[in-house]
Amino acid sequence: MIAGRATGRRLSAPGPGTRPLTDRVKQTLFAILEPELAGARFLDLCAGTGAGAIEALSRGAAVALMIERDARSCLVIADNLARTGLAGPAAQVVRAEAVAWLATANAAGDSTPAGPTAGPFDIVLLDPPYDDTTLLETLLATLGGSAGRPSRLLALDAVVVAKHFWRAAPSARIGLLRSVRERRFGETTLTFYRPVATEDG
Repeated sequence: MIAGRATGRRLSAPGPGTRPLTDRVKQTLFAILEPELAGARFLDLCAGTGAGAIEALSRGAAVALMIERDARSCLVIADNLARTGLAGPAAQVVRAEAVAWLATANAAGDSTPAGPTAGPFDIVLLDPPYDDTTLLETLLATLGGSAGRPSRLLALDAVVVAKHFWRAAPSARIGLLRSVRERRFGETTLTFYRPVATEDG
């Protein structure tokens, strides 16, 4: 169920292999993010049904970019955007593998193509399959950056949210990202990261 201007709309899911955000997790996540949502640029990696980005748009985010590798899931995201009335230039779906897309976009740096859903992003949601802990660490490491600065895709005061199995927590420090908060819901944990100024910050 969606809150915000698309209140009450239900989203469809591709099938049993997809783990959409539960209402409880989503409610808490967006209650925490609420002060930063107005006008935010939102990046949803491993977007699944698009529930995270769609909720963000409904609650006031300016734009949302959704990266999803599965073709069927991309069709479901498009359907969910249409049924919530949020389809349009502010919502873009890209079919791509998250690590490859992130590496390409990060390498482009300041030459990243302009457009309504271009970075830098204020909020990034990472929700890879629970059984692929390497993928989550790789995404965080790419966003954490190197050579003394985080990824150019992140705004200076960005927040990165990693959704993961509670027993498979990612590192508290990854590059220039530092864990600042955790919330657990049964088997699911949300870990919140912020960029820091230096490796010692």
